[in-house]
Amino acid sequence: MKKKLAHLAERRKQLIEQTAEQRIELAQNFEPFRTSIALIDTGMVAVKYVKQHPVLMVGGAVLLGLLRSTRLGKWLQSGWVVLDIARKLSGSVNKR
Repeated sequence: MKKKLAHLAERRKQLIEQTAEQRIELAQNFEPFRTSIALIDTGMVAVKYVKQHPVLMVGGAVLLGLLRSTRLGKWLQSGWVVLDIARKLSGSVNKR
């Protein structure tokens, strides 16, 4: 009986060590996806908020329609393109 208990205790110890190693490996494999998942979470929160406040969606569509036909809208559009290019360039510089 004592041998069986000793064997079970040893097996339990091995399993605990194995699960600790697996947790570390899982955390390392998960790390590259952390920023993407955080971004998705933020997007889901935004979508949920807009669903709860549909006036924002209507107001945004009206604002977009008004800005599209004005000089301010064209200026904002070109500014957005410049900002997008700057973000992409800074991202490629940071990766090096």
